[in-house]
Amino acid sequence: MKYRTNAQRDRGFKPSGLLCAVLLLILPAAQPAALGTRDTATEAEFSVAVFVPGVVEGSPTYEMLVAGVRRAAEERPGTGVRVIEGGFNQAEWPQSMTSLAATQDYDLIVTSNPSMPEIAEEVSQSFPDQRFLVLDGYLAGNPSLYTVLFNQREQAFLSGYFAGLVSTSSMEHAKPGLRAGLLAGQEYPIMNRVIRPAFELGLQSVDPAAVLDFRVLGNWYDAAAATELANSMLDNGADVILTISGGGNQGVISAARTKGAYVLWYDSPGYDEAPGIVIGSTEVKLDEAAYLRTLDAIDGELAFGTGEVLGVGDGFVGFDTGHRLFERHVPQQVRSELEAMITRLRDGDLRLEMPTQF
Repeated sequence: MKYRTNAQRDRGFKPSGLLCAVLLLILPAAQPAALGTRDTATEAEFSVAVFVPGVVEGSPTYEMLVAGVRRAAEERPGTGVRVIEGGFNQAEWPQSMTSLAATQDYDLIVTSNPSMPEIAEEVSQSFPDQRFLVLDGYLAGNPSLYTVLFNQREQAFLSGYFAGLVSTSSMEHAKPGLRAGLLAGQEYPIMNRVIRPAFELGLQSVDPAAVLDFRVLGNWYDAAAATELANSMLDNGADVILTISGGGNQGVISAARTKGAYVLWYDSPGYDEAPGIVIGSTEVKLDEAAYLRTLDAIDGELAFGTGEVLGVGDGFVGFDTGHRLFERHVPQQVRSELEAMITRLRDGDLRLEMPTQF
């Protein structure tokens, strides 16, 4: 690590004997996949490790994370970036993060996932001089961490409101009675306590009698199983499905294409995935947040120990209404009503606070 606190420089940081023994056991077995050249980061004036709890390719969230950090590094000569993929086994993430911090090679570790603030906090107990920037999660008060949480309550509400508008419209695949589906890859606190109820609230803002059909895939990759679940939802009367299931999203598209229905995307524009089927996409500007906060860290201006929440009014959460396929496949009336709701959230006329404790 190139830039250390005065205290660390003065005393020379050494993990405890017990921790050293543990690290000797786990480090050889806990090397996550790295993308790019290690020396690019470790020999730089300011070194950044991007820890991806999963894989980058095919994940819009992590693609945005890496793009934002790299953009910041390009604007600050002397900054090196190394990308490390932690894989899908969540049980291995703490060990991998500990391995990264133990190298003392990185001035900043950047990551993104609702579970990562707690993991970073745990690692910081053994390596208090390591600095972490965690996006898509919240934890305040730890001097080693800065966290950025996006208002997914607003985001999911917009998805539900749009689904309600589509289901009650004259669009080709709309069915009588408002019934929409939500397919989650797995259940987790933000899904159960924020996304699901906010999506349902959005539906019921269009029609109080609206019904949500919620299903869980159980993983983030099984497209065949996702097709079966989506078929069941559509057979039960749903005409639009919000899918947050990773690789399973393609299975939902397949079912919607076969049976005649609509799909909603989450976090990033998905219209090109299936034109005329994916007819709505919320977006989170995680890349912009990663870029700005990484710049702050490089410049020594990031207030570690702080957590912030960014939403529609801040310009970091929204709905992609400008895409050519959105304009082509969604009627003007539906688009106008959605825009009016976005304006209410942006102006503060409607407030949907995002909880920070789960």
